[in-house]
Amino acid sequence: MLTQQNIKIEAVCDPIVDVKLEEYKINDITYVNVQIDAKEFIHFPKVDLIWHYPIIDIQSYWHPGSGRSKSFGVDWDGGFSSKGTVSAPVGCFYSQDGKNRLSVAYSKVMETVGFNLGVHEENGTIKCHITLFTEQTKKMKQYHATIRIDTRDIPYYEAIEEISKWYETIENNKPSIVPEESKLPMYCTWYSFHQNVTDHAIEEQSRHAKQFGCEAVIVDDGWQTEDNQRGYAYCGDWEVAASKIPNMKEHVEKVHAMGMKYLLWYSVPFVGKHAKVWDQFRNKILYFQESLQAGVLDPRYPEVREYLISVYETALKEWNIDGFKFDFIDNFDVRRANEKALEPDENRDFESVQEAVDRLLTDVMERLRVIKPSIMIEFRQRYIGPHMRKYGNIFRVMDCPNDAITNRVGVIDLRLFSGSTAVHSDPIMWNKKDTVESAALQLINVLFGVPQFSMRFENLSHSHLEMAKYWLGFWKEHRDVLLNGKLKAEAPELLYPIVSAENDVTKIIAVYGDVVVKSGKSSVSNLIIVNGTLKEELVLDLEEDIMDHTLEIYDCCGHLVKKQFLSLHAGLNRLHVQKSGILMIKKG
Repeated sequence: MLTQQNIKIEAVCDPIVDVKLEEYKINDITYVNVQIDAKEFIHFPKVDLIWHYPIIDIQSYWHPGSGRSKSFGVDWDGGFSSKGTVSAPVGCFYSQDGKNRLSVAYSKVMETVGFNLGVHEENGTIKCHITLFTEQTKKMKQYHATIRIDTRDIPYYEAIEEISKWYETIENNKPSIVPEESKLPMYCTWYSFHQNVTDHAIEEQSRHAKQFGCEAVIVDDGWQTEDNQRGYAYCGDWEVAASKIPNMKEHVEKVHAMGMKYLLWYSVPFVGKHAKVWDQFRNKILYFQESLQAGVLDPRYPEVREYLISVYETALKEWNIDGFKFDFIDNFDVRRANEKALEPDENRDFESVQEAVDRLLTDVMERLRVIKPSIMIEFRQRYIGPHMRKYGNIFRVMDCPNDAITNRVGVIDLRLFSGSTAVHSDPIMWNKKDTVESAALQLINVLFGVPQFSMRFENLSHSHLEMAKYWLGFWKEHRDVLLNGKLKAEAPELLYPIVSAENDVTKIIAVYGDVVVKSGKSSVSNLIIVNGTLKEELVLDLEEDIMDHTLEIYDCCGHLVKKQFLSLHAGLNRLHVQKSGILMIKKG
């Protein structure tokens, strides 16, 4: 047992292993080294690391998969499991005023870790419970890891950002290079076409998308199959459906000629029962998923990994694409494995599925980068986190069609924890009969990430086209401050009602609820307030007078509605603004 002030960590395990805990401090952060030893090479038994922390001035809980609920869990509900391809063993408890109270991170992110930080109702504490070795790993004799515990009184988002940076310093977690192209708006075919894509349709939408500020097209599911039932029975061969795209190379060249990059979707683990390669791999799957009519390949077989890598290499060489959307990485799940996959097999070169996935993705990236160093790789939630940053340079919000709020929360959650990795919205869509102000909220809610767009341009009204072009243009004009400025996201438990980003020149504040906007002290020349609501009034609380400034008010389509000189005094100021519009306050 390790004791440090009000932290008492206890290790519970089978006596076949010996657990040693050693504490040290750096810059007021507590680190606990975990060392587990066995007398011989064995599959380690489950190990539980448990301690309690008093719930004092703690109101909410953030973790990488918390989404729209930042509420406490209870210690008996199991928490969540993380592994290299799913989330991360990280949690941050914070006060109502957004101050960190307890942030916990565990250094080992590749293998499965049970992470249960929940309320212990008997005594009003957070029971911190980290569980190791719930899945069989390779045989070991020694194991090392570190628990990082931060109780400093700092903004919660700074505590999370520092955890992200800490992971970057850990061996084998170096993030992938992020090319500039990955930080520019993209057009995605999924919501606009689903599987009904054709070369002509892709080219037509790409032509319009370029004019609207998009710099790449992501061709999603459908290019590889004649079947449009949204299943995966025909996945695995990765041959172009000739009726949809007769000549992929020429098609990609046409898109490139428009000045657009080209990314292509692949469901990495799936091999369908109707694929030509099904017989080759039917005995090398982790499990068969009846609902999808497809098996999940077992990456512990070297021939499985080589086949997948060769598929991507061939696509890159023959079609000269610029990136991949690698999907369903989290389906490499040994917990769902069939009996055969759980039995030993001398034809495998890994025992651990997660280590095999790591080998697969490492080799994929090494071989693709030889061909194209600036290759773009997109992953979506849940397969995000410090381990996945090694391979992916684009993290995308989970599917949330027409749901602007979930898209906003996903973008901010990813931004807080993803460092320099490009964070993309889920592709933006709305009902074409919606009001233009309501439709604009889809774009306004993802301002602090890279927008992906997925509407068919020919189906949009003139006002919707005008609005989309304005907001995509606004985003590109202010991209530097939105992506690289100092990000502050208030009140996660209220779904981030105010988010701001600031550099030396410009501060942008986006308001997503009926709240008072505090501008804070700032030396910037331009203050931009985005009205992410359908109300026509904002209340601005100034810490100091703003004298002799220019006020410009724009509607959601970018039309200048009003321009005037104004002076505002410190305190509350009530300002009229258009629905889904913008206030710009400039010096002079």
